Amino acid sequence: MKDKVAVITGAASGIGLAIAKTFAQGGAKIVIADLDCDGGERAKDEIEKLGASAIFAKTDVSQAEDVRQLVAATIKSYGRLDVLVNNAGIQYIAPVMEFPEDRWDSLIGVILTGTFLCSKYALPHMIENKWGRIINIGSIHSKVASPFKSAYIAAKHGVLGLTRATALEVAAYNITVNAICPTYVRTPLVEKQIAEQAQRHGITAEEVITKIMTEPALIKRLLEPSEVASLALYLCSPAAAGITGAALDIDLGWTAR
Repeated sequence: MKDKVAVITGAASGIGLAIAKTFAQGGAKIVIADLDCDGGERAKDEIEKLGASAIFAKTDVSQAEDVRQLVAATIKSYGRLDVLVNNAGIQYIAPVMEFPEDRWDSLIGVILTGTFLCSKYALPHMIENKWGRIINIGSIHSKVASPFKSAYIAAKHGVLGLTRATALEVAAYNITVNAICPTYVRTPLVEKQIAEQAQRHGITAEEVITKIMTEPALIKRLLEPSEVASLALYLCSPAAAGITGAALDIDLGWTAR
């Protein structure tokens, strides 16, 4: 990753921040894209304390103009764009018949349209350099379904399809496009879900993890953000140059059956 420039969306916290730190430790220059300005500036400071260069760009990935400005800021600061990690995401839980249409639109906009827009505007710079890596943070829900998460599951299934289609289009330019599909990761978003479910069901947080969230999995725990970050780093390495159009699971054995 030495001297590579990596744009990471949703990098103010959670998986995105873990990837940013891991890439920075590998020598990359980091562009943190997020709507959370305070979190984004804190993340920038954390990256710089690791001895790496970083900038923060406030970005709504569902909006084309924001994405164009993100890419322009990257090129202005660093002159190139080598790696894109599409990580930004949101969640909303409700039955299909009760799912608010504005929530559907915003969730699809961030997760699926955001992945499309960032890829669209980053790819010309990768093609110019004849090298690039796009890593889309999918989910176990890119492959299997759970109730009450229709928009999230539709979006994550879409991200997997977009990953494969994009990989087909850009392979000739030495650009790989892959998806990482983790099960539940210990992030602020998931911790909030755990607390809500514990209160709703009158059980402990640990019981939410083992009896509800990871019930289909073979290993009953949450993933740590660093586990996802390690796989993302590997996908940028020369050893992974032959991997493209893939959906790499970190699912604690969820789909082994």
